[in-house]
Amino acid sequence: MAESKAPGRLNQICACPPQGILARTITYGVAVVLIWTVVWSITGQECLPGGNLFAILFLFFFAVIGGKLMGLIKLPGLPPLPPLLGMLLVGFLLRNIPSVSDLIQIEVKWSAALRSIALAIILARAGLGLDPEALKKLKAVCIRLSFGPCVTEACIAAVVSHFLMHLPWTWGFLLGFVLGAVSPAVVVPSMLILQAGGYGVDKGVPTLLMAAGSFDDILAITGFNTCLGIAFSTGSTLFSVLRGFLEVAIGVAAGGFLGIFVRYFPSKDQASVVWKRAFFLVGLSVFAIFSTVNLGFPGSGGLCTIVLASKTFLAGLSWSNEKKEVEKIIGVAWEIFQPFLFGLIGAEISVFSLKPETVGLCVATLSIALVVRIAVTFLVVSFAGFELKEKIFISLAWIPKATVQAAIGSVALDTARTHQEETLEQYGMDVLTVAFLAILITAPIGALIIGLAGPRLLHKADAGSDDVGRDRTEEIDISGRV
Repeated sequence: MAESKAPGRLNQICACPPQGILARTITYGVAVVLIWTVVWSITGQECLPGGNLFAILFLFFFAVIGGKLMGLIKLPGLPPLPPLLGMLLVGFLLRNIPSVSDLIQIEVKWSAALRSIALAIILARAGLGLDPEALKKLKAVCIRLSFGPCVTEACIAAVVSHFLMHLPWTWGFLLGFVLGAVSPAVVVPSMLILQAGGYGVDKGVPTLLMAAGSFDDILAITGFNTCLGIAFSTGSTLFSVLRGFLEVAIGVAAGGFLGIFVRYFPSKDQASVVWKRAFFLVGLSVFAIFSTVNLGFPGSGGLCTIVLASKTFLAGLSWSNEKKEVEKIIGVAWEIFQPFLFGLIGAEISVFSLKPETVGLCVATLSIALVVRIAVTFLVVSFAGFELKEKIFISLAWIPKATVQAAIGSVALDTARTHQEETLEQYGMDVLTVAFLAILITAPIGALIIGLAGPRLLHKADAGSDDVGRDRTEEIDISGRV
């Protein structure tokens, strides 16, 4: 049987015209060359080595390759490592290999703009991903799991970073909310693998973690944007706090207004309504991110985007099943900008500018915050009807950090650069360094821990049970008991 397959594959590879892998390789290779030649024919020198557009295209293509290679690393019985890790490492290597870094010179303004667009897209996805039905089913335990660990980790990180890294209190809380978010890009694929195998479905563990993760991210982003507005306001402490809350109110109000618009326009009787809705959602999200910074309200843009996209805030209330199609289109936009986001984050970190003591303090801050997060997570699920092993698993599954850290980790640095204050830029670089290390350390470790601990700590439903492939979330009452 094996011998008959081998000649078939060989014939497919050597076929004329080419087919299969060889045909795809040629297609992608020619597409890359075509993109570069078209851009070069328009921009000229900018698309040659040393030019800004050359650097952007170079980073993008190699980040995509890095993500693909990382996704190919598969260990038996474990989920694949997240591709975003490969994109992050590619950006880091391109910045720190001397002969290559001379050719890769991306202007700060372009880098910040691309990351902001990626931020707008990921916030739109986060808002659309909220599921009120899951919240109704999971109720109190979902709220506790979303709120408790995130807020506690943010507070602990703020205190530790204030005394260890000497960050001001506002910047400490800003860093804390950057760390407070869990990564859906790592947790969701891992949970789906366990759910398909029947692990933990009798208690609704996979669905609980996937649903709570979305609300955890929204809470972290909201806290971050509030602290961002306070950190860059001028005047007394009371004025800074009031201005921070004012930016929250502006973001919510603007998002609600735009949500009303997107709810009714385009109307259902128009052609290509799904594409138009996706266009308006992404376009308004990008506009909100950039315009609020230019108007001096940097903390409002993210909240505006979340409220605009969230099903609980007007935008998708009347979209019915079309919402899923809009999510698919925005998902494609995210696939395009994801390499930019993680590649550029990695490219911001220079080995030569990092001091060993700085890295040590960042790792210490991250480690202490993580330990406290694990402990608090264990406590908040202690009265939800779970067994000891299940509580331990849920606590460990709440470790991975990646997407939100990359999306908002550089926002403070980009905002500080617009103010042209060296002290603020240093604070922003400290926040970005911690975010970078958080992704680098927790994303692969978290994925491996979930893959190894899941089959050992969670009950496996019988093959003939109706619970395999679904969770009994409908049986969790208001107190969280099963």
